[in-house]
Amino acid sequence: MKKLLEYAEAGDTVVVWRVDRLGRSLIDVLNTVNLLQGRGVALRSVSDGIDPATTTGRLMLNMLATLAEYERELITERVNAGIVAAKASGTRFGRPVSDPSVIAAKLEIVKEARTRGKTAAEAAQLVGWSRATLYRHQQAALDSVQPAHSPGIASGDQAASDGTPR
Repeated sequence: MKKLLEYAEAGDTVVVWRVDRLGRSLIDVLNTVNLLQGRGVALRSVSDGIDPATTTGRLMLNMLATLAEYERELITERVNAGIVAAKASGTRFGRPVSDPSVIAAKLEIVKEARTRGKTAAEAAQLVGWSRATLYRHQQAALDSVQPAHSPGIASGDQAASDGTPR
């Protein structure tokens, strides 16, 4: 749309299939029509037969643009209602959770490749990962093995093995 608006000059005629294709909302459509008319660019709608240069054409343009916006909002409401219903019935969205045993096996393959001198990127590519994915899985594996740090005990405040403070 930006290229069209930059290209159109006074005396040109912009032909659209339907008027609602000129913008994503009623305001966008009307602003685009006003911008084109202000620059002396004519507008014709093929399927609607609307000529915004006439009073009746402007009336029809406003009515059709309003109906088109209403239709888009109804579609959005229906899609959102469908998502809510699907979630309520147990449908999961997004990527499936990876099998931890598969990740562990791939990490082992990467570890062996690294000991043979492969770079992280080359080793990751062997198992179909990017280098960033390799690092993310390695960090997750380290996090799951290392115990969580106790936030209430600073390293200098730890007790000696006999129970007396250091």
